[in-house]
Amino acid sequence: MLQGGYPRIYDTRMPLNLFFSNYIDTYIERDVSEYLDVRNLAEFRRFLTLCALSSGALINYTNIANELGVSPRTVKAWMSILESSYIAFHLIPFYTNARKQVVKTPKLYFYDTGLLCHLLGIRTVEALVAHPKFGDIFENLIIAETMKQHLNANQEPQLFFYRDASKVEVDLLDFTDPNNRMLIEIKSGQTYHDRFARHLTLIGNVLGIPCEQQYVTSRVEQSYVSQGIRVTSALDWLEGRR
Repeated sequence: MLQGGYPRIYDTRMPLNLFFSNYIDTYIERDVSEYLDVRNLAEFRRFLTLCALSSGALINYTNIANELGVSPRTVKAWMSILESSYIAFHLIPFYTNARKQVVKTPKLYFYDTGLLCHLLGIRTVEALVAHPKFGDIFENLIIAETMKQHLNANQEPQLFFYRDASKVEVDLLDFTDPNNRMLIEIKSGQTYHDRFARHLTLIGNVLGIPCEQQYVTSRVEQSYVSQGIRVTSALDWLEGRR
């Protein structure tokens, strides 16, 4: 999570802080400056940090705009720059017309958790594990890597999250394979508890997804099955072992 996945980090063994500082400078000077006039570049740097603080959360364009002193329309335009340059992406909520009480606001994630950690000021593994956003960063890792796995397999990812007004939530719905729709709850802890699967069971019943296609992915050492739910280690999940 701390290093991320940019190949140059591993090829050159460049210090992480130096790599990401240079990366952000180059990204802003070369890519972003094509879309923004010069006076907005400093604000865009602050925007990147605010996006990192919002990772894993419902996007609130108005709050970000107020922090920056710009319009919500400007924030949306800047967000589209992050998406088009593969810095960040939206995870949209899953809903049907039959369930009108679901949340319909997307969530924000970064493609690379190394960059995310850098923007959050996290420089060591110890600081990462102790950070209040550790759970969000772990969730970001699982969701971003799931998306990349599908893209690398030339598949169009069909990824969603679910949350309704009664606070029933599932972190990730992977409907890329219509014959193997998966519900995934993501937990950053090292211990599994049966209560983690409660919302999986509720939504699985509503959507007709059997328990063998319901997962809890966490930092457990080994994958196993508990009451029909697949408890999957992060390592197995990231390596595509379902």
